[in-house]
Amino acid sequence: MRNMTTPDRNRVQLPGISSRAYEHPADRSALVAMRSLSGFDAVLKRTSGLFSERRLRLMFLASAVRTTETQFRALHDMGRDSAYILDLHRIPEIYVQQDPKAYAMAIGFDEPFIIVSTGLLDLMDDEELRFVIGHETSHILSGHAVYGTMLAILTRLATRVAWIPLGYIGLRVIVAALEEWQRKAEMSADRGGLLAGQDPDAALRALMKLAGGSRLHEMNIEAFLDQAREYDTAGDVRDGLLKVLNMLGTTHPFAVSRVAELDRWRRSGEYARIIGGDYPRREDDAHAKITDEIKAAANSYRESWAQSQDPFIGVLRDVAEGAVHAGERIFNRFARREN
Repeated sequence: MRNMTTPDRNRVQLPGISSRAYEHPADRSALVAMRSLSGFDAVLKRTSGLFSERRLRLMFLASAVRTTETQFRALHDMGRDSAYILDLHRIPEIYVQQDPKAYAMAIGFDEPFIIVSTGLLDLMDDEELRFVIGHETSHILSGHAVYGTMLAILTRLATRVAWIPLGYIGLRVIVAALEEWQRKAEMSADRGGLLAGQDPDAALRALMKLAGGSRLHEMNIEAFLDQAREYDTAGDVRDGLLKVLNMLGTTHPFAVSRVAELDRWRRSGEYARIIGGDYPRREDDAHAKITDEIKAAANSYRESWAQSQDPFIGVLRDVAEGAVHAGERIFNRFARREN
């Protein structure tokens, strides 16, 4: 791995960028709501006995390799560069953990840090690793650890009360909602990773490798995007239902969906607009309105449903629109009576 202290090209710094710039609307609406609850994260940290940032950091300090200027120098520099580009005031520590499985994760509340497996290092090239480190840095900037911890707590609690039918069903509904949020949070972090690495081809390659491994000469990004379109359109209503069922219990979107979504976001012009300096600033986060973000999330789902060619999504869309029209007719009827 070459020394990344002298990058191949200049990357644009994004001073004061708010995480709202790259967050998926469904992710952003939830985060804005949670940020408005003063002290929520502090309460969660005090009440959670399942998560100890200090304990986990000590565990990785003892069992993994912390990147420095003398250990995994290239990876260490990528973390520094990602923090610089996204204007993160503190550079997260990065630990390399021996594991043939390819993964990376961000952990922590007060001083979050990043874990990268040796399997991921062996899988990705330098620019792809930049995207991954930027992805995890974006998780930190967004504060995703709070919700992620809540999901872990509730998932474990749901298994403990599985013998109580109504309690389990109620918790599963909440867990399912949090899993949907986390899937959108991953799409947010993909966008943030692209902003940090500023190499769209490398970002798409990295996500494609998570599906097909290291044999890039056997893969083609355009063919993979065709595969994503086929996944969206293939089959009938039964296949659409099966796709929904396949998502149950997952916290990450499938690889074809992530590649298609990131490519769509880049092509929309949002990426170029942000790189050009047009983005929301962190100093304005306190003025973000929950109602506006909820409307944006609803519009995002509406647009994605409108663009989807999935027959099952079409049925759901028709049912939803029918319910809205019926509700409008009932409201108008009562309004005329009152007049």
